[in-house]
Amino acid sequence: MNRGGARLGPGVALLLLASPLTHADATASGPGLDQLMSLLAQRRHGEALFSEEKYLSVLKQPLKSSGELIYDAPDHLEQRTLTPKPQSVVLDHGVLSMHVGSHVRTLRLADYPQLAPLIDSIRATLAGDLAALQRVFDVEYSGSLDQWQLHLTPRDSHLGAMLLQIELRGERDAVREVQVRQRDGDRSIMHVTPRE
Repeated sequence: MNRGGARLGPGVALLLLASPLTHADATASGPGLDQLMSLLAQRRHGEALFSEEKYLSVLKQPLKSSGELIYDAPDHLEQRTLTPKPQSVVLDHGVLSMHVGSHVRTLRLADYPQLAPLIDSIRATLAGDLAALQRVFDVEYSGSLDQWQLHLTPRDSHLGAMLLQIELRGERDAVREVQVRQRDGDRSIMHVTPRE
């Protein structure tokens, strides 16, 4: 059972995996972070392969999945899970669509204020919009553009009731790993391999 509030849905994991991020000195702003955001803002399209493990308190073994991620600026993000079973989650113009087999569920982010800040923050990261990112998260950035780490801690108490922290690691404009830690102890780790 989820003890800390609503569980983060599959769309959130998809969105987190596709983002390219970086780290410099351990401050929320500075020349390194500004350079990273500038680099991210230049990316108009990206494709990557992912493998993910979700550790849930109700399960003894992690849930494993893999597939591909697609990003088109400014706000199209797609996660296509190929294993263990095909499904996809698409964010496009503020609408989140989940496809599992012949079933489709569509959500307008504006109707889900508990998810909108998290998803908008990922979109802000991909767009290189630091101001929008900092409205939702305290941003801690370390490393260099060649090897970075970014910690995002929710500023909003409602989001913070579900989400403890997001940690991203990568190089230049490519995210290599995304870890999501939920308040209830559940967590996920996604490894991302950008396609050339």
